[in-house]
Amino acid sequence: MLDQSADLDRVFHALADPGRRVMVERLSTGPASVSELGLPLAMSLAAVVQHVQVLEASGLVRSQKTGRTRTCSINPAVLRSAESWIAERRAFVERHLDRLGGYLAETASPSDTGPATVQSSEPNEQEENR
Repeated sequence: MLDQSADLDRVFHALADPGRRVMVERLSTGPASVSELGLPLAMSLAAVVQHVQVLEASGLVRSQKTGRTRTCSINPAVLRSAESWIAERRAFVERHLDRLGGYLAETASPSDTGPATVQSSEPNEQEENR
């Protein structure tokens, strides 16, 4: 469990940066060179390389060097593990919200079914003119 937690920490750390999320979005359409990943971003090639290294360390991205070109691709298994973790949390919360909704429906009194009326503590215009 500890290793899985550390892996998730690295994935969420990598996805915390908007520039890296742009890179992951681009890679979801297919492999791209580091230069291509940096095109939509206002940063130097050295900065792009550093971001790619963070993505590689998280396992989200793999890269392969051919000559002078480093081509990156997404690792769908790691992306699925993060997605699975999020889905489990969402299911847990939804179950609890369903139970809360059921409890509230059971305990609601018949007078609670109508819309709530709010009485203002401020005097209305007719009362002020008296």
